[in-house]
Amino acid sequence: MRLRGCGPRAAPASSAGAGDARLLAPPGRNPFVHELRLSALQKAQVALMTLTLFPVRLLVAAAMMLLAWPLALVASLGSAEKEPEQPLALWRKVVDFLLKAIMRTMWFAGGFHWVAVKGRRALPTEAAILTLAPHSSYFDAIPVTMTMSSIVMKAESRDIPIWGTLIRYIRPVFVSRSDQDSRRKTVEEIKRRAQSNGKWPQIMIFPEGTCTNRTCLITFKPGAFIPGAPVQPVVLRYPNKLDTITWTWQGPGALEILWLTLCQFHNQVEIEFLPVYSPSEEEKRNPALYASNVRRVMAEALGVSVTDYTFEDCQLALAEGQLRLPADTCLLEFARLVRGLGLKPEKLEKDLDKYSASARVKGGEPIGISEFAAFLEVPVSDLLEDMFSLFDESGRGKVDLRECVVALSVVCRPARTLDTIQLAFKMYGAQEDGSVGEGDLSCILKTALGVAELTVTDLFRAIDEDEKGKITFADFHRFAELYPDFAEEYLYPEQTHFESCAKTPPAPIPNGFCADFSPENSDAGRKPARKKLD
Repeated sequence: MRLRGCGPRAAPASSAGAGDARLLAPPGRNPFVHELRLSALQKAQVALMTLTLFPVRLLVAAAMMLLAWPLALVASLGSAEKEPEQPLALWRKVVDFLLKAIMRTMWFAGGFHWVAVKGRRALPTEAAILTLAPHSSYFDAIPVTMTMSSIVMKAESRDIPIWGTLIRYIRPVFVSRSDQDSRRKTVEEIKRRAQSNGKWPQIMIFPEGTCTNRTCLITFKPGAFIPGAPVQPVVLRYPNKLDTITWTWQGPGALEILWLTLCQFHNQVEIEFLPVYSPSEEEKRNPALYASNVRRVMAEALGVSVTDYTFEDCQLALAEGQLRLPADTCLLEFARLVRGLGLKPEKLEKDLDKYSASARVKGGEPIGISEFAAFLEVPVSDLLEDMFSLFDESGRGKVDLRECVVALSVVCRPARTLDTIQLAFKMYGAQEDGSVGEGDLSCILKTALGVAELTVTDLFRAIDEDEKGKITFADFHRFAELYPDFAEEYLYPEQTHFESCAKTPPAPIPNGFCADFSPENSDAGRKPARKKLD
């Protein structure tokens, strides 16, 4: 499975504030992975700071939180549903000022000695919703504490000692996982506040819905744009030489990020308020289009690309299984195309046996685009051609259906590695005993990992102890049980970085701050395209 083409195909942009046609491209590297490497000098600095400044900073930050707690407790008493009084009472203004000062002191103690602010923050009457991106860390709370804007948070957050009290003070919009109707209620509450003519605090929303490494902007959830009210885009930058800020799904953990950040002499952060974006009538009717156009504006301000990868792709990339997907796996692109074609993973998983039986009948016989469309029961389209090209290794307009079924299996059940391998053995295996040779095993694992090249010779020889030149799934399963980390040792022993599915020039978890409250199935029709790249 490899990419063999040139750059992305231009997608026609809507006339609704989109401007010129834009290019959608996969990021140069997985946006959900952050690799942090420290030089010897940086390690020495961290060691020194750990013994000296780190404990002091940690104690001061904790003290500021404790100092803010009683003020927030008193100010948050009463019904959270009640509309804030206008104008604010003097004592509330004093509390608000004190809390902002305390929070700023806390960030100062953490090494954020000054915060560069560009642009003008809009008044609540001009834009009731502030959309922040890229979302990359819990340090993104800095603009929240500076403005005391409301945010959308998980309902469970309010029960956290001390932190929950501070959160309740800013009158957040809570999303409950246990309430089936919570998403609809959340959108209605945002609408109500957005239409209050500035009576409620502004709402800060991270529309990406999860943390990334800031190399691109992933798909925006449409929830913030459903009210159809003007929004003010806000972009965040952390121009530090050593990036200890980024907290993604794969990389340093939350505590390690906190430790390393507090061990830096100075941490830079920039907050830029862009001009208010007022939606057109078309964008008001189509929240996904509105979200996409706002994302384009923010990406241009940041100088990064946009990609149609989503939070669901993050789950795929980091699913726990015996085959860990490489950072630049092509399967993220495949998953995006599956979504774009309207194929539901739940239905695909139920039909995997049917697909594998059809592919086995073909026995590796290459098929064209029309037969490929009939196989997936979708019409021929630009998106289908993009998916087809992922498997068209020769560039002759022919693909092997077995590779497509293996990729579908990984996308539908990413954590069930052995189930995918077993399905592949059924398709590739010999009629008499279901065995495969080294070449077939290489093809299976390359597709399951979404890479162009993969050496499996050592793995094959380790499994084929009797040197028969072939192995069965029973042999593979037995070996995987004895050596559950076989992939780490035999497939990528040196943490090899596989070639990216598509290269773009390098650009100059879900957590409490980005609860997903967007309605399901909200993807707009997209027409970005990729060709393969040798």
